[in-house]
Formats: sequence, C-alpha cells, structure tokens
Amino acid sequence: MKFAFFDTKSYDIPSFEKYGNEKGIEFKFFETKLNKDTANLASGCDGVCVFVNDTVDAEVIDRLYELGIKIIALRCAGYNNVDIKYTFGKIHVVHVPAYSPYAVAEHAIAMLLTSIRRIHKAYIRTKDHNFSLSGLTGFDLHGKTVGVIGTGRIGRVFIDICKGFGMKVIAYDKFPAKDSDINYVTLDEIFEKSDIISLHCPLTDETKHIIGKEAINKLKKGVVIINTSRGALIDAEALLEGIKSRRIGAACLDVYEEEADIFFEDVSGHIMDDDTLARLISMPNVLVTSHQAFLTEEALNNIAETTVNNITEFFDNGYSENELCYRCGKTESCKNGRRKCF
Repeated sequence: MKFAFFDTKSYDIPSFEKYGNEKGIEFKFFETKLNKDTANLASGCDGVCVFVNDTVDAEVIDRLYELGIKIIALRCAGYNNVDIKYTFGKIHVVHVPAYSPYAVAEHAIAMLLTSIRRIHKAYIRTKDHNFSLSGLTGFDLHGKTVGVIGTGRIGRVFIDICKGFGMKVIAYDKFPAKDSDINYVTLDEIFEKSDIISLHCPLTDETKHIIGKEAINKLKKGVVIINTSRGALIDAEALLEGIKSRRIGAACLDVYEEEADIFFEDVSGHIMDDDTLARLISMPNVLVTSHQAFLTEEALNNIAETTVNNITEFFDNGYSENELCYRCGKTESCKNGRRKCF
C-alpha cells in the first residue's frame, strides 16, 4: 500500500517508517500541507495521512475521491479540519483517539508553572548574570480553584495532576464522565469561581469561542487561562482585550485560532502579518508554544503505531475501530457494531 503523508516534519519519519515497513505500507513524505493545490500529490496512492493543519474540505475530498483515495488517516485526535459530513459515502476517515494524554496534560501544567512562577523570565535573566528577584513574585497552586472544561482522557489526567498539587477542581463537560468523583458544575460557575481555567474539549460548533467576550466578562479577575486543545476555543481578539483590561491575569497558549500557516514553521526571518498573535506574544503575561504539547517520544510512537494499525485494520477487515462515522451522528462513538460507516 502507498500513502501520501502531508505536512511532514523530521520527527514524524522514524516512527512511521518503522511501523509502515512492518505492515508493508510505503509512506511518501511531503513537507507541503494538503489543500486543493497539493491534492494531486496523492495520485497513485491508496490513502492519505494528514495532520491538524491540513485542509480536508469538500473541494479536496472531491479531488481525492477522483484519484481513488479510499481512506484519510488522521494522525491526531481532533478532526475539525475534515468535513466529516461530506466524506460520507466517498472516503473513510480514521483518527488516533488517544496517543498520550500525559504528554498534553503535563505540558499544560508545565506552561502554568512556567507562567505563574516566572521561570521563563528568570531563565533569561540569569543567562545575562542578572540574579535580581524583582518582578518574579508568583503564587501557590495549592488551595487554588481550577476549572477544567472537557473531561476526556487528557482532562482527567490534568485533573489528577492538579489534585496532586492540592488544588480544588471543578469541571464542565456536556457529557460528564460516569462513575467518577469529578465535581461537575455549570459553565458559568467555571467562569465565576476559577482561579485557573484549562481547556481540554474538542472544537465543535458549540465549543467554538467558548472563551469569548461574553464569557470573559464573567471571569474571576486575574484568572489564568490555559489552552492546549484547539485554538478556536478562544476568541483571540476577546482574549487580548481581556488581558489589556486586566480581567485575565495570564494566558498559556499552545494553540492559536489562525495557527495554520505559522505554527510548526520557522518564520523568524519574516514580518509577522498576524497582528493579534504578535500583540499576544508581546504581552509579558502571555506564554505561547507552537502546538508542542503532544511532542514526546511516547506520543509520537503511539501515534504512528495506531495510525498504521488503523490503516491495516481497514484494508484487512473493511473497517477500523477508530473510524469516524457520520451516519448516525455519533462521530466518535458510533454504535454501528464497529463496522464501517458506509
């Protein structure tokens, strides 16, 4: 089997080559992202392997279908960049529902600690032999209330870590985890009571801009916001205004709504066209990493292994356990006997 592998980075290749060779899959690695102009690179392939910033809209899906592509293999959990409804009846879609919830949850905590204890600022100072502590005062996590939006695998690991710090945890999820001791509250209570808010929910029509102007007006003054999920969960313009008005005390962002042409790339020699991102980065209380939370050796290995297993399972059995189904409207939890969607 041959697969066109889009948006390739150097760290992707070793694990995918390893598992691909074991299963007889040849990956053709392309640095370019998948879009309407690059879809033809998949000619002669059985499927495509894509990531979070590849474009898989109706136009791209039609072209892939014309090329005989049978499966779109996402090497990530999120699928908001794929028109799942439009793929129905044309091309099957599989994803990696879990690779390492610890990687993302631990990165969220790392960003939080770096921000509130000014680790990044202290590092820069001491490199210049400046050992002053002025302006580096932080605050204890112990006893603080953290509001967690989204209690899937990553959210629950994050909650466990927070409890280890002695934090009070409240959470919101449209579909609460059964048989858990999580203290679920309303979204408004999350906004009003939390000293820290961490986002761990998928991006859907309902969750887009869940942190927007209206929500920010309800926030506890000085709240720290962490986002390691999807950029569009936060209205970046509203976030900027919330920071300028001192309503938001700090922001830790591993994702950004308009990250597609910026994150994962070295644009250090170019003028930043995105004024909102440029202004956010310039803020002393904003910490930005470039969609790095997933990047651990364990996660990369798990992503490659699961993606290859999804592909071989589909071609061997006609379906994959991790197929995203549109037929019943339950995209990730289809009860169609775990058979193919169409």
